[in-house]
Amino acid sequence: MIRAAGGLVWREDHGGVRVALVHRPKYDDWSLPKGKLDPGEHPMLAAAREVTEEAGVRAVLGPRLPSVSYRVGVPGGSDDKVVDFWAMAAGPTDDFTPNDEIDAVRWVRLESVTAALTDDDYAPVVAAFAALPRITATVLLVRHASAGSRDDWTGPDDRRPLDDKGRAQAALLADLLPLFAPERALTATVLRCRQTIGPAAARLGLTPVAERVFDETAHAVHPERAAHRVRELAGARDRTLVCSQGGLIPDTVALLADSDGVPVPSVRTPKAAGWVLSFAGSRLIAADPFSVRRH
Repeated sequence: MIRAAGGLVWREDHGGVRVALVHRPKYDDWSLPKGKLDPGEHPMLAAAREVTEEAGVRAVLGPRLPSVSYRVGVPGGSDDKVVDFWAMAAGPTDDFTPNDEIDAVRWVRLESVTAALTDDDYAPVVAAFAALPRITATVLLVRHASAGSRDDWTGPDDRRPLDDKGRAQAALLADLLPLFAPERALTATVLRCRQTIGPAAARLGLTPVAERVFDETAHAVHPERAAHRVRELAGARDRTLVCSQGGLIPDTVALLADSDGVPVPSVRTPKAAGWVLSFAGSRLIAADPFSVRRH
């Protein structure tokens, strides 16, 4: 199987939404920007890279959109190609230079995108984006990275640090989380959460603020309060990064999703994984899992 990634890149223009389409002279077609993953590359990093390379746009990742699969020719036969897509909000400037691979970029009104695409394989991606209400806030809810076994740690549990695997996972999160351009960072008070979020916050120039509402111990007493706090954060209409614990995150995602009717097949959240929670006002409209795993 051939893995690829790309983005439906959008911007508001005179009261409407326009989407970036790229022209490939080799195939003489108009497509969403996308491309194959480099060896070992994470799909989210590949999606952002391809959008920059093909459309000349630096964009902020948002909700996950449907993946597209089709057969392509390879030496000696054919293979399945799977393209993962994300909605991406375009930055304020473009830096596109025509080249042999992409010779033109068009910004097409959302209602005309499906007709403008040469290949209708991408129609479900456009339809899923068009069905979303306007997103006003994003909360990234991340579980801390690996911190060894609680049974093997002899000190206070809130001082249990990341292990070698956890430090490597925190470094990977420092590559992924900036793709969503969070504007503030919050964390549970326990050391392993602060250490998990530290490298990403440093890269973003943010100072994490500890809030006990995101501690498992507080959640055990008042299980609804973390979900309420996430809604408060969404009401600020910005992008927030939160690092918390495994006993809190699944419950909080389930409370939000059930309350707002958002389908979530499973709320299981492994270490160094998390959720992209997209809001319209204080209402959750999409909950997309992610992790540092590449596949």
